[in-house]
Amino acid sequence: MIEVSHLTKKYGNHVAVDDLSFCVEEGQIYGFLGPNGAGKSTTMNMLTGYLGATSGEIKIDGHDIYKEPEEAKRNIGYLPELPPVYDTMTVKEYLAFVAELKKIDKKERRKQIGEVMELTKITSMQDRLIQNLSKGYKQRVGLAQAILGYPKIIILDEPTVGLDPMQIIEIRQLIKSLGKKHTVILSSHILPEVSAVCDHIMIIAHGRLAASDTPENLSRLMSGDNVLSMQLCGTEDAVRAAEKELKERYAAIGEMHASYNVENDLWQMELHYKKEVDLREEIFYYMAEHRLPIYEMKMTSKSLEDVFLELTKEQEKSAAAEEMTGRTAKESAAAENSQTAETTQKEETDNAGNMEKGI
Repeated sequence: MIEVSHLTKKYGNHVAVDDLSFCVEEGQIYGFLGPNGAGKSTTMNMLTGYLGATSGEIKIDGHDIYKEPEEAKRNIGYLPELPPVYDTMTVKEYLAFVAELKKIDKKERRKQIGEVMELTKITSMQDRLIQNLSKGYKQRVGLAQAILGYPKIIILDEPTVGLDPMQIIEIRQLIKSLGKKHTVILSSHILPEVSAVCDHIMIIAHGRLAASDTPENLSRLMSGDNVLSMQLCGTEDAVRAAEKELKERYAAIGEMHASYNVENDLWQMELHYKKEVDLREEIFYYMAEHRLPIYEMKMTSKSLEDVFLELTKEQEKSAAAEEMTGRTAKESAAAENSQTAETTQKEETDNAGNMEKGI
């Protein structure tokens, strides 16, 4: 459906998107996740042909976005971060205008406009000026224009920014319904939004693809250890003794710590151990034997947020290391050039002196 190969975008010396490659399959909702400034909007603008690439290739349903723009763009419906609406038009007038721009057959226009208004729940607003609509309804109008013509792919850049909680829930539900008939690409820096609606997540940091998989697989792949959390009742001496003995008894246990919770008068203990081992039963019997009743025991795994933070931090370190390496190389080259210049100057001075002496 979409093939992106070695996509790069530079602004002077700044690399906004750095050798990005990925594929988007038909019939899924993809989340393009990354912190602010990661290169998400730049990538969205290049995918839609709105922005030229420095290098690389984008194919939409087999058509190159730059060599065959009309054929490629026919497959795309796009909602940028700021909806491209005309405030002085009514909702119906604006959608009729968009339908004409998209060259939708005149016989089909009225039918499609009615259908997209019903789908986005703006039929009751069709005769209102867009400038009098709330931000949530303006966003719905933006979605309606993206859906007009029923393109195969719908690209949404930060579709819930600035909306209130109820509007966010409604837009998410709408995106899910769009995913039943279209391939959807959703760009966002909001983790709950991506995990709530997307089938597949691509994490981008510093213009590079850090990871690409389902939310569940990303969490599973990044989870190196089992984490066992418990709430215990007992004295500090007994808990500290248990900490020490458990570490000595089980080599699989790595990190382990306990802290007292004043609010519920219980100890919170966390054990990290190798994921191929399950120590729950042994630890349960150990605590019972040492009169440390367990009020709660649960296994926890890394959330999507944990994965996101780890991957973006890794990319930050990698980018910083490369920047430092580049800077060091430049400084070394500059120092070498300076030394060469000094040597040349010294040789010229020596030669001049020798000529004066008649040597």
